[in-house]
Amino acid sequence: MKIDPAAKPFTAMAAVPTVIAALARRPRTTAALGLLTAGVTLFFRDPDRTPDHTPVSDPDVVLAPADGIVMHVGPPQAGIAPPGEWQQVSIFLSLLDVHMNRSPYGGRVIDVTHTPGRFLAAYRAESATKNERSEIIVERVVGGRPRRVVYRQLVGQLARRIVTRIEPGDEVATGARMGLMKFGSRMDVFVPPEVQLEVSKGNRAIGGETVLGRFPAADRS
Repeated sequence: MKIDPAAKPFTAMAAVPTVIAALARRPRTTAALGLLTAGVTLFFRDPDRTPDHTPVSDPDVVLAPADGIVMHVGPPQAGIAPPGEWQQVSIFLSLLDVHMNRSPYGGRVIDVTHTPGRFLAAYRAESATKNERSEIIVERVVGGRPRRVVYRQLVGQLARRIVTRIEPGDEVATGARMGLMKFGSRMDVFVPPEVQLEVSKGNRAIGGETVLGRFPAADRS
């Protein structure tokens, strides 16, 4: 199983008490701490998804940026959306979910903005405006007309660091890896009103696989 390199310092820290217990010849404690070390490492697992093998050729599709439960679909929650008219899809990641993040839409990265903040529970609506977060704007020209999708990585009570591995000027593919959030979090995706959303609240999303919505195919002309 592929493990993201960001796991190394956390695995090392978790392994220290395991080694101490082993040297002290405490097999039960060693086994318990060993499971903890394995759990910390597995948090950073990075499984391949379809876009990693077959590039997404459909310019209309918007994919889930992360694994988790869809907690909001439809008009934006009050005071959360960027300026303009948008629809919002929010995904809550539990500690057991894969935390590798993916770009929901392909195109040129227009802006990446990191905002320091608090560490409220990610399922609370106010976390979107008060918690530490990174906002990414991606633009793509289809049929001579620009399309923009905005998405955010938000930390939660346990997530204490956002890793964003793209920057303005980069070209990112739909469903491509773009970063991760450490230890529980939330992702918000904002799409224009014309996008037909295909998920419902309570659905389970798989990053890089689940279709969140589609732009009208007529826009290709």
